[in-house]
Amino acid sequence: ETGLWLRPLYYSATRETGWDPILREARAVRQNVGICDVSTLGKIDIQGRDAGIFLDRLYTNTFSTLAVGKARYGLMLREDGMVFDDGTTSRLTETRYLMTTTTAKAAEVLAHMEFLHQTVWPELDVRYCTVTDQWAQMSVAGPKTRLALQGCVEGLDLSNEAFPFMGVSEATIAGCPVRALRITYMGELGWELHLPVEYAPRVYEALVAAGAPLGLVDAGYRCIESTRLEKGYRAWGSDIGPDHTPEIGRAHV
Repeated sequence: ETGLWLRPLYYSATRETGWDPILREARAVRQNVGICDVSTLGKIDIQGRDAGIFLDRLYTNTFSTLAVGKARYGLMLREDGMVFDDGTTSRLTETRYLMTTTTAKAAEVLAHMEFLHQTVWPELDVRYCTVTDQWAQMSVAGPKTRLALQGCVEGLDLSNEAFPFMGVSEATIAGCPVRALRITYMGELGWELHLPVEYAPRVYEALVAAGAPLGLVDAGYRCIESTRLEKGYRAWGSDIGPDHTPEIGRAHV
């Protein structure tokens, strides 16, 4: 159980038991490439002249300086300074951002934003709404990720020079519009793909077909936790939560 969702702990087509399927998936992500459905992550569309200022006040770090076409990790705190949530926010235009939240905190983050805007900063010109159900989201990671994506992505140069870390760009997969984010979720090398939910099956099938010769596997929740810990990222809810300050969370890494 993750928030209002049920997420698969692992995938297995055989009679694997215990940690066997989890370790198999993790090894595949480390050595080849894995794909994970992260559509359950909260997604909030934020627009307005003061959208950047609003985000600066919500997070411990700055978003008003973020360039268009780039993403940035953010750490959100409660009023008492304890960790509330974390996620990435992308700047799509000068006045529009797309925020992602953890699965479990999606509704709470939106309520937190509404409370602060209505009672603390009502003068800010900003509007926002949840688009979690409208956008599917997939994470593709592993050293062979670029090769897998090159087999199905159209209209996008995936080289480091053309598409650097934390970059955001539009592309097409199987004739479907996709927003690609050069973000590491499960590990390196990694991308996140955002797309209208109705295109999710077609895009997923194209990714699987392109990645199958490279050893692509579906990655479950336990695999995600393992690979994230290996690269030094604390998983909210599993390793860090509302009883941690940012300093304690950093020291634990």
